[in-house]
Amino acid sequence: MRNVTIRQIRVFAAVARNLSFTRAARELHLTQPAVSQQVSLLEEEVGMPLFEQIGRKIRLAPAGTELLRYATQITELLREAGETLAAIRGLKRGELKLGAVSTAKYFAPTLLSAFTPAYPEVTIKFTVANREEIVKLLGANELDLVIMGRPPRELDTTAEPFARHPFVIIAAPDHPLARRHRTPLRSLARESFIIREQGSGTRASMEHVFRERGVPFRASMEVSSNETIKQAVMAGMGLSFISSHTIALEVATGKLAILDVVGLPIVRDWYVIHLRERILSPIAAAFRAHLLENGAQVILDIVGDFTKPPRPVRTRGAGAR
Repeated sequence: MRNVTIRQIRVFAAVARNLSFTRAARELHLTQPAVSQQVSLLEEEVGMPLFEQIGRKIRLAPAGTELLRYATQITELLREAGETLAAIRGLKRGELKLGAVSTAKYFAPTLLSAFTPAYPEVTIKFTVANREEIVKLLGANELDLVIMGRPPRELDTTAEPFARHPFVIIAAPDHPLARRHRTPLRSLARESFIIREQGSGTRASMEHVFRERGVPFRASMEVSSNETIKQAVMAGMGLSFISSHTIALEVATGKLAILDVVGLPIVRDWYVIHLRERILSPIAAAFRAHLLENGAQVILDIVGDFTKPPRPVRTRGAGAR
């Protein structure tokens, strides 16, 4: 493949990404014949077809699937090289591809806003998804850095803690347990819980805590959104085990109550993570350093300190919360 050009690689990657010569041409601002020609030249060099035609649709041939892995790495290396050379020239530009689990969306934008003034020419691609999806993107080398609560065991990564991450159990403010002191966890075995979906870091933490203490829990509803969980708890549909970083506003306004449960909050860590083999671009390295130095304080300023047991809700007469 000595005669393969970067242009051919980029055109091939665009067609593979879109599974369409027409859409790839539009993305690259080329004509469709020009795109087809570049792919044909690449196929001649490879000696095998890269795409298969099925009716009006195309899909990657086995050789195309393999080549796409290398094409993605080539593109990333070129991007990193460009950013490194830009840093040597003293330019603060480039692209930061950041991923975060959905629970981190409550503070991640503020972390970014504290970082970007010093790098006004940086383009940020910010992806929020559940843990399973973020791990998949990280493993595919599509993210520079990831913010999540537990380093993935299935990948070889470098993971550094930068802030504390408490988990609590919440209820509607008029729930009887909201007024109780030091409730044993086993007393909650009869309560209905609204829980996160499989693959969520919050779900894994909840299962670990209850299993470790030998306490079963009854799941009445499974939800893939923290916002929906909060609304359901406010409506009196049950309790929930949740990150305290998702509920600061609702607790401050009296719409949710944190239960005083023995052994809670459970305090974990937030990590900034990247693939161990990945050489961070200057921009990604700068944001990582920003998190390690300032992340903990930024989060405290946004959501407050929930690492200590809460005070139960006090009542003032009948019907008070």
